[in-house]
Amino acid sequence: MIDIIVVGGGPAGLTAAIYGRRNAKSVLVIEKSVFGGQIVNSPKVENIPGFESISGDEFGDKLLEQAMGQGAEVAMEEVTSVTKNDSGFVVATAEGSSYEGRTVILATGTTHRTLGLPGEENLIGNGVSFCAVCDGDFYRDKTVVMVGGGNSAFVESALLVNIVSKLIILQDLPKFTADQKLQDQVLTKGNVETHVGTKVLAYEIADNGTLTGVTYEEAGEKKTVACDGVFLAVGLVPENDAFAELADLDERGYFVPDNICNTKTPGLFVAGDCCRKTLRQVTTACADGAYAAIRACEFLK
Repeated sequence: MIDIIVVGGGPAGLTAAIYGRRNAKSVLVIEKSVFGGQIVNSPKVENIPGFESISGDEFGDKLLEQAMGQGAEVAMEEVTSVTKNDSGFVVATAEGSSYEGRTVILATGTTHRTLGLPGEENLIGNGVSFCAVCDGDFYRDKTVVMVGGGNSAFVESALLVNIVSKLIILQDLPKFTADQKLQDQVLTKGNVETHVGTKVLAYEIADNGTLTGVTYEEAGEKKTVACDGVFLAVGLVPENDAFAELADLDERGYFVPDNICNTKTPGLFVAGDCCRKTLRQVTTACADGAYAAIRACEFLK
């Protein structure tokens, strides 16, 4: 029987693990893909207190090392269900494991939103990407389209612009919403073309399944641009449906916590970007994780 089972190994989950261990509770963190969460895909992060500049991957490693150094256990598995019983909770995974915990903290984060266009599913990883650090070099000296105009889009673009021959940025809003410093890093380059107030209508796909371009609408006019790859930065979505019986969800699928991290199920807490909140940043995720862990420790008393 584990005192605190944390579902999700991003900043919220790993901070919760650190706080749980600091309170002498046994902690297991279960993560399905990569410890550190979405931040590991950011090549340069400059808004984390204590670090003037650090890569997301390095920051994620530091969080994991700290949690494990405090004595937290970790498992790389995908949680498929959490069930309440008389002694606490049973957490089941797709790999067939089953863990018993007195309390559970859901820090499941979010996943990348897609455009939902025909052929997109087959193109992901083969022409459509989310991570410039992971896939940018495949498009060296080629033409790439970035869909999005917020901070995430410009963080990715800041890396791509130094690799590709041409970067075309399509934003659906009337203007870019990224921090001005990020915009300056990209828009001052000579190989960047920008379009705002656009809507991507279709991927252009060759008979062999290769991406050849994108069709979009701008000012009521339909246009097609040839490209070798598309990067999507159009937001994130939660994956909380499996836990809907134990914790309330809003219309977009985010957890609706009471008093920051409480749910309608005693002993079950939520933390981080998977929750309904006004600001999703590493710092707020860490704060959520700390708060959830303290609440879990109080519950265990």
